[in-house]
Amino acid sequence: MATLGHSLEVEHRPRSGVVVANLEEAPPDGGYGWVCTFCVFMIEANTWGVNSCWGIFLDRYMTWDTFREATSFEYAMIGGLSISQALLVSPLTAALQKRIGTRLTMLLGAALVFAGVFSASAATQIWHLFMSFAFCFGWGMGLAMALLPPWFSSHRSLAVGIATSGAGFGGLAYSLLAGRLIEVSGVAWTWRILSFISVACNVVCVLILRERPHSSPTSSSSSPGRGNRYSFNLGDFLRIQIFLILCWGFVTEFGYVALSYSLPSYATSLGLSPTQGSVVQALLSLGIGLGRPIVGYYSDRVGRINMALYMTVLCGVLCLTLWIFARSYAGLVVFAATAGVVSGTFWGTVNAILAEVVGIAEAGSTFGAICFALVLPTTFGEAITLQLVKGDGLHRFLPSQIFVGVTFLAGAVFLWCLRSWKIFEIEKKAEDEQRSVLTDMEGPRTAAMRGVRSSSWLSAKRLFMPKRV
Repeated sequence: MATLGHSLEVEHRPRSGVVVANLEEAPPDGGYGWVCTFCVFMIEANTWGVNSCWGIFLDRYMTWDTFREATSFEYAMIGGLSISQALLVSPLTAALQKRIGTRLTMLLGAALVFAGVFSASAATQIWHLFMSFAFCFGWGMGLAMALLPPWFSSHRSLAVGIATSGAGFGGLAYSLLAGRLIEVSGVAWTWRILSFISVACNVVCVLILRERPHSSPTSSSSSPGRGNRYSFNLGDFLRIQIFLILCWGFVTEFGYVALSYSLPSYATSLGLSPTQGSVVQALLSLGIGLGRPIVGYYSDRVGRINMALYMTVLCGVLCLTLWIFARSYAGLVVFAATAGVVSGTFWGTVNAILAEVVGIAEAGSTFGAICFALVLPTTFGEAITLQLVKGDGLHRFLPSQIFVGVTFLAGAVFLWCLRSWKIFEIEKKAEDEQRSVLTDMEGPRTAAMRGVRSSSWLSAKRLFMPKRV
């Protein structure tokens, strides 16, 4: 494992001239962290990857009218609830990790994932799927989630991108497997086979996964003057940077969940076969798997906020152009593969961006609070999309496609504002450093430096400033 080092963080207080030094432990940036990266990759593949199969099961249930009393809204709610429940239990996950440890908490999650998927095979009524896949499986996903950023600093975005890409590659494997197994073995046995594969992989990876050791109790201190911050309160949502990140995630989750589950149904509406629909779903997952490491790699080079902004805009544009005009199997394949690369940008970059704007010490608790706040869009994203599907013919999905595209573009606006805020913070920090060094400043110079602090963080100059942030 790489040797643990320490970085000296210095705060300058211009009014009193006091300089306060804070000793902050630097992440090892490698070593066993790469093993943990692979473990999180596999856990993501065998939890969120399984979740992505719901679009295939949804298409089969609706095509075959398996549960005659069920409505399209109820079907859509099952997929949305499975994600929202994983986010809803995030406070419970944090509490259990403190009380019984991360490993036991994740093993409990792996057990619930198995129980939820396996019991879905015995569903004879729609409420059975609500209890098994929506709630039991969703709680298991939430308890099995692991955070990676504390292991890395300069390679943080790349490592997080690799780890979270497991959801994409897992979705690719499970989508192709589920589509084939349904044709060969039927729906019930498909659920059972998926449950055994997921529990075997999850248990092994959880046992290998290791939390990052800390060399001193003062490590990972938060920003000066705030103390150690491992808790989150509702007042923190009023902090500009957290509010903007929350809005970015809240808006784009409507589109992300809808896009994740709608493609198989859209494929069959074009006259394609269920097998072709499962391939389209698999290619969307492949795009997610390939895209997250690529986005993470370039995020460390062009700026984490910059990259997230570019990818969010691109996803909205693809939905409003390429998806709307995808009227054939080939066109839909191209859209699924390209949209997958950029559709999961929020989950692939949010942890690294949080560490960038609030610090590593606060990132975990802030991420948990944001996850809790995203319960609403993840629950109703697919349901709203299906309710927007009207009439018959090629254009019946058009309102849904426009809705999904607009959500990503709206989310990009909040990221654009976050970028302006970050540039303002960089300028303000530079101003503070100048104040501490230049103790005898002339009046004009003082006024010039005071201008950065007195100006608004949201300005046209900062919005369009070419800067790596």
